[in-house]
Amino acid sequence: MGIRKSSIISWIITIILIIVAINLYQKTNFNEYTRSEQNLHTSKFERDSKEKYSKSNSYKIVSEKNNDAAFYKKVKVEKNKPYKVTCMVKTADVKSEENISGVGAQISVIGTTEKSVSVTGTTEWQKIEMIFNSKNREEVEIGFRLGGYQGKCTGTAWFSDFTLEEGATNQSNNWKFACFIFQNTDVVLNGNEVKLSMTDDDISDIRSTLKRFQRSVRTLSENKMTADYDTYIVNEPIKKLSYDEEFGYYVAAEDIENSIKDSIKENEYDHIFVIIRLGNDEHKDDIQINDWIGLGSMDYYGLGYSNIRLPNSSKSYMYKYNSRVNTFPEEVFLHEFLHSLERNAQEYGYTIPALHDNEKYGYKDEKLIGLENWYKDYMNSTIKSSNGYVGLPQEIYTLKPAKYSDFAHPYSIDEFHEPQNIIEGTIQLFKNLAHNAKNIGKAFKTPTNNLQVNNSTN
Repeated sequence: MGIRKSSIISWIITIILIIVAINLYQKTNFNEYTRSEQNLHTSKFERDSKEKYSKSNSYKIVSEKNNDAAFYKKVKVEKNKPYKVTCMVKTADVKSEENISGVGAQISVIGTTEKSVSVTGTTEWQKIEMIFNSKNREEVEIGFRLGGYQGKCTGTAWFSDFTLEEGATNQSNNWKFACFIFQNTDVVLNGNEVKLSMTDDDISDIRSTLKRFQRSVRTLSENKMTADYDTYIVNEPIKKLSYDEEFGYYVAAEDIENSIKDSIKENEYDHIFVIIRLGNDEHKDDIQINDWIGLGSMDYYGLGYSNIRLPNSSKSYMYKYNSRVNTFPEEVFLHEFLHSLERNAQEYGYTIPALHDNEKYGYKDEKLIGLENWYKDYMNSTIKSSNGYVGLPQEIYTLKPAKYSDFAHPYSIDEFHEPQNIIEGTIQLFKNLAHNAKNIGKAFKTPTNNLQVNNSTN
């Protein structure tokens, strides 16, 4: 009788342990996702059976201290294809460190600047999307993140219902530009308010220069590309500037996102120009600018993004056509756009000359026309070198950013499948064990952060 009672107790204990183990597994199981943090063991990763959008338990990240935390999965893709990732997200008291824009609950391609919108504050379930082009890649690490490459945050985020779709590539060589002219700047720097405004002549000069830019991209490329553009006059002042040690102050896309996002969303642009004034005759040194008139090679959700700054001097002919002074006033616009093509070509795996290497190949800044001859040869790959002719590949003019119209007839890829029954759950369990063992001690880098793999069950 005593043996029988002991056996029953053993069975009860075993069953309790199994139930506890199952509950622990269900709470901590992240399937084949790798959990990562900038500050290791700071955030908590859990599966939540109470707060969920659909049948499956949601994926939950809790950061009580500022951190950049994510769980990601390596996904195979085809080269030069548009992809769209979606998920449902809910947040509670998400706050970015030092009020940094672009940080919060988001989807991102780990190790790049590619990301979705970032959700902050306390919100109910909502759908977010990220579109990107695979370019020269055959696999990417798609992450669901609380934080971002730009900074850290605190709060709680739940993620659920992940999808991945492949779209169709658009082969058009016509590029569409959004040109935002910000009439006013009103910022406070080091306790001092700086107010600047454009004149009607400033705006007229920019309008004329944009028309010339449209013609020049066609003629200089010898019809390899064409351009259309829309101009937006923004009365709302720029209230925030970003700072870089090399360049000084500039206008990041996040600084003016509220002023441009609706126009960008309603249209399918390939590149964004933001035209700004950061000084004038009276306020030459109020805003620190480290020797730049244009800044390029930036992006806004995959679109090329450039700053075009008006010169401080009212006597400048920088953006004015004059047969005796400047016959190529569109040069700054073209130069900054070419930086985006340069970056694009490199990301597609092409080896090309650096845009600033004109002197290396014997091209000099000439009176009246600046570097027009350099740009023409650069755009047509007719720069003479010891290895033949070099420059931008012709294909680059059709390798444009992914757009929502690319997904009119998408192909669904089942990379984020959740187990639907006990058999699938058991198979997934063994996959998870193998995946976690493989990733112990691994680390990966993003553009500004070093996220380390977290294989704990916190």
